[in-house]
Amino acid sequence: MNNKEIVDKLREDEHYYGKFGQQYLSNSNIQTLLSEPENLYIPVEKTAAMLIGGYFHTIILEPEKVKSFKIVESSTRNTNRYKEISDGEMCLLQHEADMVEAMTDKLLKNKFIESLITGSNMIYEEPAVGKIFDFNWKAKADIINYDEHLVIDLKTTTNLDNFRFSANKFNYDSQAYIYNKLFGFEMVFIVMDKNTHKIKLCDCSEKFLQRGENKVIKASEMFDLHYNTPNFDPQQYFINETL
Repeated sequence: MNNKEIVDKLREDEHYYGKFGQQYLSNSNIQTLLSEPENLYIPVEKTAAMLIGGYFHTIILEPEKVKSFKIVESSTRNTNRYKEISDGEMCLLQHEADMVEAMTDKLLKNKFIESLITGSNMIYEEPAVGKIFDFNWKAKADIINYDEHLVIDLKTTTNLDNFRFSANKFNYDSQAYIYNKLFGFEMVFIVMDKNTHKIKLCDCSEKFLQRGENKVIKASEMFDLHYNTPNFDPQQYFINETL
């Protein structure tokens, strides 16, 4: 397959997140490769925070897919009503959906932010693939703004003031580095506080990108060691550090 055919196929979530997409590394693999590389191909269980973030993205970027979310009128996920309706599936609670819809309304009322994420010369949920340190990587951009030459990623947080620290903890630095390499545009994050609905626009410093590159290098080394090294025994692996 040529690059265009690969990208076209990866536009479908079933391929991006499924077996076809697993031949590529992505930023979502970084933490596992850095801490538990032997668990790379073990599926990650969806959390409520991930579901809320997904609903936020979908309302803004792919509103035609909103109906795919099951929303339950329940105070918690421990009620009998929730358990009966969800049938074991992770579902949005009605108050969570209401919160996300209010966040979306607030976000799009900000004229500058709205101008960055809506318009005719941009594309949403666009994948890319490429070589980084001799390994195949993939990414899917929330928004590519061709007028401003930006890749824009939407984030939600429970503490806007601590987003700088969250960006390190959740590897947004390596995300920015990978996306910059694959898409060729500067990356910015639009962050919204789930509690206060305040908005923050974050660009990326060279120091931030360098930290991200270091993580990608280390993750690539761990992948190469655990999955490309003949006769490698993970039980014999240990970390050596001078304190």
